[in-house]
Amino acid sequence: MTQFLDVAHTAQWIHRDGAERILARMTDYLEEDFLRWEQFDKIPRVASHTPFGVIELMPTSDQELYSFKYVNGHPSNPARGFQTVTAFGVLADVDNGYPVFLSEMTLITALRTAATSALTARVLARSDSTTMALVGAGSQAEFQALAFRAALGIEDLRVRDTDPAAVAKLRRNLEPLGFRITEAASSAEAVDGADIITTCIADKAHNAVVTRDMIAPGVHVNAVGGDCPGKTELDPGVLEVGKVFVEFPPQTRIEGEIQQMASDFPVTEFWKVLAGTEAGRTSGDDVTIFDSVGFAIADFAALRCARDATAGSDLQSTIDLVADPEDPKDLFSLITTLSPVR
Repeated sequence: MTQFLDVAHTAQWIHRDGAERILARMTDYLEEDFLRWEQFDKIPRVASHTPFGVIELMPTSDQELYSFKYVNGHPSNPARGFQTVTAFGVLADVDNGYPVFLSEMTLITALRTAATSALTARVLARSDSTTMALVGAGSQAEFQALAFRAALGIEDLRVRDTDPAAVAKLRRNLEPLGFRITEAASSAEAVDGADIITTCIADKAHNAVVTRDMIAPGVHVNAVGGDCPGKTELDPGVLEVGKVFVEFPPQTRIEGEIQQMASDFPVTEFWKVLAGTEAGRTSGDDVTIFDSVGFAIADFAALRCARDATAGSDLQSTIDLVADPEDPKDLFSLITTLSPVR
């Protein structure tokens, strides 16, 4: 039998443990798996692009567990009454190929995206950072705020979005939790004085919501929204100001901010900073840039976290995904047992 975690029970898990506690725990799972990065199979995600959006498969394995995530990204969905992202994922036992954990990953992807940002910021941002600019005020911005408070204690947010309703929703959701929110009239106003700049917009276009002249010494830039070909958020000049950190270069060069740059544009794989084989921030004046696109190893870690946190509780149920007749090799006997003979 396969353990199963659906959307409703994932929401109950978040309510039970609290989003910030889960984000902090998931950040630790991410760090654990990033530190054994070399053990994993790694390929760029398999993507099917259409004018409507993208559908992707993201597989990986550490030779003991295999995982994949199915996920879509359709920016026009909210206007049509659908959510932008829908996802599910699987953990399977490599030894016998049996699926052991099946989970929704719409909510879990939102958590793991924010937790990945928090992990990188914990390593790359200045430890005295107190203020974050959020350019883009959708749902992911709210998760980012919670993750950065869990990781760095940040509660002062400067927020910019072209949709006033999005800012109003963010304020409605986060101010009761203790965040201090300043609404900005422009991206330049939002980033002015911020220690960390997080961009997370949904528009599939080559945007430049943050430009080189907005970047002050010591800033950490957390670019979240650029995650497919033709979709970026930063002016290319921003990438030339600081040191760029990525998850998996072959994927990021296709989908990330660095798709705008030459194929030999220098980047640093973030896991190497964690492992101590590459330098991260070396001074208070360094500008660090995390070009986040989301990689399968992060989903692997998030699935492990969700499985472990809900194991043995009524949040998990079981489903039968494996044929189990008296002779497991005789699938025909299973069919004839379950089907009427004609």
